[in-house]
Amino acid sequence: MKAYGSPPTLSDVARKAGVGITTVSRVVNGGDQVSPQTLQRVKKVIQQMGFIPNQAARVLKGERTKIIGILIPSIADPFFSTCAEAAQQIARANDSLLIVAGTNNDPRLEMESIRLLLRHSADGLLLVPANDQNSELAAFLNSMSAAAVAFDRPVFSSRIGSVVTDNLEAAYRATQHLIQHGHQRILCLCGESQLYTLRERISGYRKAMEEARLPSLVDMNVKDYRSAEYAIESHLSSDFPPDAILTLKNSTTIYAFETLQKLEVPIPQKIALMGFDDFELAGTLRPSISVVQQPAEDLGRVAAELLFEQILNRHKTKRVSTPKRGSQIKLESRLVLRASCGCKVAS
Repeated sequence: MKAYGSPPTLSDVARKAGVGITTVSRVVNGGDQVSPQTLQRVKKVIQQMGFIPNQAARVLKGERTKIIGILIPSIADPFFSTCAEAAQQIARANDSLLIVAGTNNDPRLEMESIRLLLRHSADGLLLVPANDQNSELAAFLNSMSAAAVAFDRPVFSSRIGSVVTDNLEAAYRATQHLIQHGHQRILCLCGESQLYTLRERISGYRKAMEEARLPSLVDMNVKDYRSAEYAIESHLSSDFPPDAILTLKNSTTIYAFETLQKLEVPIPQKIALMGFDDFELAGTLRPSISVVQQPAEDLGRVAAELLFEQILNRHKTKRVSTPKRGSQIKLESRLVLRASCGCKVAS
């Protein structure tokens, strides 16, 4: 006898709709080989009864769970939340739920989150790796059966593909732009130099400075506002102070701007400022801040599209399809030129 208050089953729906269990199962899985009239009748009964398919049973039959995991460094970071939002739109278009996890760039938390998502039989993973050189992560990704795509940063020595922006070229062009304004002592400012993206940006900065035969001035000790303030004050009081600052992430740009405002250093008259990653108020501050604008939405969208290509192909062929080892898609960034670099802008 059915327990009072227990959720309706496939048999309950079939009995009320006057059809067989197989027909209800077909409706739940898309409606193939079901007449339009029967399809509408069964859907109406499902809605009335509040029937929810047993996901565990579907997994045992080898069907998709329609769950996707995305691992990003921080949910609060506007750049990564924009990526996640774009990925969510693709997941919805593929009738899937996107579960977001923040790793804080901690490899231990990253592995815990991956294992948890796989225990819930996620169809696939999108991830921004905490460490692109992590051999343990690469080996794990190579051995797992779920589809996976890295974005913003690759996972070297792994078989999974990645979608990144051309960080080196973007930083190179940003530095060149400051040089074209006549700046010769350009301070490159940030922290977390172990990250793939920042290593690439430093390389782009150095390339532009070397080509112009100018000295490179890199300070990667900025972790928060206080360390940014200390770094900028120290460089300004040196015998050869900078005449421009290139910041390599949006939080550092904000710290640098606030510090220069506090010290009453006129921007760009005394020090020009160019940031990496656009942010909501960059265009409304006075002066407005010039930035390298990365295609955050495209990063999330393209990575998710690649992931679903793998997932759908796997369920057609009954085997995992992965990109060739090391395959990578590079997206271009663009310079958004405002007042802080010395460009004349309309008021």
